[in-house]
Amino acid sequence: MRFAAFTVFFLCCPCFAAVPNVLVLLSDDQGSADLGCQGSKDIPTPHIDSLARNGVRCTQGYVSSCMCSPSRAGLLTGRSQSRFGHEINWEGRDDTGLRGLPVTEKTLADHLRAVGYRTGCVGKWHLGDVAKFHPKQRGFDDYFGHIGGSHDYFTSKDGGKGSTYALEGWDGKPFEFANDYLTDINGRAACEFIRRDNTKPWFLYVAFNAPHTPSQATNKYLERFAHIADATRRTYAAMVSAVDDAVGSILAELKAQGAEENTLIFYLSDNGGPLDRNGSLNTPLSGEKGHMLEGGIRVPYLVQWKAGLPAGKVYENPVSSLDIASTALAAANATLPSNLDGVNLIPYLREEDKGRPHEAMYWRMTARGIWAIRMGDWKLLTHNAWHDLPSAKSKARLINLAIDPSERHDLSEENPTKVVALQNAYNAWAMTLVEPLWSTDAGPEGDKSRQGRVKRKGMKKIH
Repeated sequence: MRFAAFTVFFLCCPCFAAVPNVLVLLSDDQGSADLGCQGSKDIPTPHIDSLARNGVRCTQGYVSSCMCSPSRAGLLTGRSQSRFGHEINWEGRDDTGLRGLPVTEKTLADHLRAVGYRTGCVGKWHLGDVAKFHPKQRGFDDYFGHIGGSHDYFTSKDGGKGSTYALEGWDGKPFEFANDYLTDINGRAACEFIRRDNTKPWFLYVAFNAPHTPSQATNKYLERFAHIADATRRTYAAMVSAVDDAVGSILAELKAQGAEENTLIFYLSDNGGPLDRNGSLNTPLSGEKGHMLEGGIRVPYLVQWKAGLPAGKVYENPVSSLDIASTALAAANATLPSNLDGVNLIPYLREEDKGRPHEAMYWRMTARGIWAIRMGDWKLLTHNAWHDLPSAKSKARLINLAIDPSERHDLSEENPTKVVALQNAYNAWAMTLVEPLWSTDAGPEGDKSRQGRVKRKGMKKIH
């Protein structure tokens, strides 16, 4: 009823002609099952859940990569990162200028700034370490965060446990903190950006470091989960709860600024949870971060726009992080670049278009010799335990996700024609791609070498 009433009001009231603010909330290494609205019984997330209650929960939300940096490259450009060679992470800081989001690519921030938006980025960047890759060179007017792939939650300076680079303040200088917590700091920084200027629409990308390792939480959050016996899961739950509190503070700030109704909000994780590494859960999906199995690429995916989308809707067709750019630009009445891989989700989420947003979805990580394609409910993928070496003899597996979302049953022998069709479609897509710009063959944080992977063969964890 609320949506029907809104439709009439939208058409009659010129006040809704204003383009929306755009807010992207990205968690890091969060399991697909680790939100209340996703079925979690041990981690309450009331603030994040409110996005599902007041918006749309997409049950088949995908990211474009099973790993941090390439996933972010896809999200912010709206293009598969394989199109421009950004397929895998790299270890440590890279000062060569070779590794990072290519400067030939435009970001969502570039596009929105061109149509009058002020733009801001808070949190983890992980898209290049040298000056030409800095957020302020990639369409963002303002930046507060850390450039590297992870950061200590209690230490502001470079060199702390788990820290990659020093935290950078709005003024571009090191932001030093003590007796504070990184997730809380990022939440406050996001609120600062929102209230800074309401004279024009804004785009804010908030990339939380949590619940990525190092596994660290304050007593305030740990005490909420004293009943969880497993210490790793307990700390992970505390870190997710901190993200939820930060999201709550951001949503409260939107309301205080009168921006709650006309802000288009996305919430998702950059990839699936790494299970043993941080205590996350992807149940009932198989696999984890670093895998092309569903547990590596299927994530929580929530969309709220009170002035433009129905409330409490569950959308069950596959959607992608690549769709965020196209959707935001369409909402902003901006021209969609012809080279985007994503689609405008608004007509689908409103059920004005009853079809599927995507006929096919593709993934590739050349350095690990892994790839996948999904067409309809069918998925073809390489055998991809993360430690496996690329091999011409590797047999592709065929899965029917409609009946086997846990990907337990290989149907390739029974459906050879389907295998050929999906393989041919994948090959045709792969022919349009460039070679990767670098080939760091690493786990999420290390082991560049073939030798390193062989040593770890048989281990469950991703290191």
